[in-house]
Amino acid sequence: MKIVQFIAGLLFFAQLAVAQPSEKYIGAMQKNLKSIGAAFKNPASLLALANNFERIADAEKTQWLPYYYAAFCQVNYGFMEQDKAKTDMLANKATELIEKANVLNPNNSEISCIKSMIASCHMMVDPMQRFMEYGQESSKQLEAARQQDPANPRPELLIAQSLKYTPEQFGGGCSAAKPKVESALKLFQEFKPASPMHPNWGKEMAEGILNECK
Repeated sequence: MKIVQFIAGLLFFAQLAVAQPSEKYIGAMQKNLKSIGAAFKNPASLLALANNFERIADAEKTQWLPYYYAAFCQVNYGFMEQDKAKTDMLANKATELIEKANVLNPNNSEISCIKSMIASCHMMVDPMQRFMEYGQESSKQLEAARQQDPANPRPELLIAQSLKYTPEQFGGGCSAAKPKVESALKLFQEFKPASPMHPNWGKEMAEGILNECK
């Protein structure tokens, strides 16, 4: 019996050790997270960060956040890419990354938000031709994100952003976006990320949309 208890104790502490991220992982994540804001001013830096986060994720293997941030940087680089012939390739890479995050942490609202962004990135290559496929997929993922975590402000933000840039004759424009962005800002006031490394972006974007729609 004592041997069984001893083995059970070893297994417990082994699982605990796996669950706890290493100091090296935390340091690498913090360093790269600090660089995201500035990287938006230089798209090439976003792609470099995506690669950095992917390397962290591949080294750790059990952490979903580095795959999430790799996909986040990758899809935003896709939005900024001027050569539309490259956009699908960039969005496909983002899909590969976010699916790895999804395996590690399924039914996650933040992951669904990235999936929505990826669909929108594909759609932007040819909005008129691709709306039925990718527009619907983007909306589907945002609705999933809202259901998975009603307290997450990012689904409301992304809905507002989409509406703002949709022509008024198709139900968009500021009049449609404003209620959604106001809802997002209310959620941002209450939102608390699970840790300093968990997603907490978007409030400034929401404020910017609201200012533009006044």
